[in-house]
Amino acid sequence: MSATMLAIRQATRADVPLVLAFVKELADYERLTHLVVATEEIIAEELFGPKSHTEVLLGYSAAEPVAFAVYFHNFSTFLGRKGLYLEDLYVRPAHRRRGYGRAMLLRVARIAFERNCARLEWSVLDWNEPAISFYERLGATIMHEWKLTRVTGSALEKLAKME
Repeated sequence: MSATMLAIRQATRADVPLVLAFVKELADYERLTHLVVATEEIIAEELFGPKSHTEVLLGYSAAEPVAFAVYFHNFSTFLGRKGLYLEDLYVRPAHRRRGYGRAMLLRVARIAFERNCARLEWSVLDWNEPAISFYERLGATIMHEWKLTRVTGSALEKLAKME
């Protein structure tokens, strides 16, 4: 089966259980299941509620959901233009090496290009050599000089209350 057999569509609120299932599968693959607190209610509100600026693509092989991508706009002050940030790209293990991940990434890239985005960015875990190689083959540059910085949970609360 080739990537041309992959049907890609925008997710809707009706897809919340599937989106959450993909999130949990991705977390398992990344060895981060202990960090997942998302519920169907949270996904429904945050991804499909009236204030959402996040979008989800679903990839289907025949009628079977096999991939998902989550993305949203960011902004580059240096370029003075918006960009697109790919939060998640995941293909179920039984469906890998069929071109589905490539097809999903190309769809997100087309969306970024059509929206006149200055760049498309995403993160990859440093141990995920198959993904790193895949991204580099597609022309992506791994930004080794940049370190992802995060504040979450009680640390975020503490920071927000500082004067």
